[in-house]
Amino acid sequence: MRKENELLGSNFLFAGLPAEQLRNIAEISVRKQYAKGAAIFHEGDPGIGFYLVASGKVKIFKVSFDGKEQILHIFGPGEPFGEVAVFHGAPFPANAETLTEAELSFFPRAEFAALVAATPSLALNMLAVLSLRLRRFAAQIENLALKEVPGRLASHLQYLMDEQHRQDKVILDIPKGQLASLLGTSAETLSRIFNRMSEEGLIRVEGKTIFILRPEELQGR
Repeated sequence: MRKENELLGSNFLFAGLPAEQLRNIAEISVRKQYAKGAAIFHEGDPGIGFYLVASGKVKIFKVSFDGKEQILHIFGPGEPFGEVAVFHGAPFPANAETLTEAELSFFPRAEFAALVAATPSLALNMLAVLSLRLRRFAAQIENLALKEVPGRLASHLQYLMDEQHRQDKVILDIPKGQLASLLGTSAETLSRIFNRMSEEGLIRVEGKTIFILRPEELQGR
């Protein structure tokens, strides 16, 4: 229980809640362990609750009729996912699968909805999370619809610089094949673009580390 309280207390979803309310939330949560590549839920499964990543990484994705995977988002420690189920109760609209070994906290819909109804500050925090999620998806849709693949990659590198608070380099935290799916392209195309940007002197690739050599020009892509 102490471990769960520490996770909840440090999470922006539960920011500002008193210790008693955090204990109430911890009491309804269930810790779950997943191996790498394990399915958490599938598109169309009942939305019986939502999850919070304690450790590891989780991808949310859809699969087209021809079997092509499109990653919608990747979540890491401290990030919730599947939370729309708390308000809507509809089936999950996409699939969730672990990218690494992962430990998740699961919050059942009925019990958590009751806590939200009794705790206005928790409801406001949930709305803030949903608003942030909506902005992220809007930006992703804009990138996929309006930008060519080099522009999508440049935008993602800028996003990583902001997220990692770095100016001259970023660390890719997912395999390049998964990054290609996130950007709506193939691994081969992404590899060619990395090579082209390296030849143009925009970046330097050393394993998972991408050194940003000319950030102003990269932003202009």
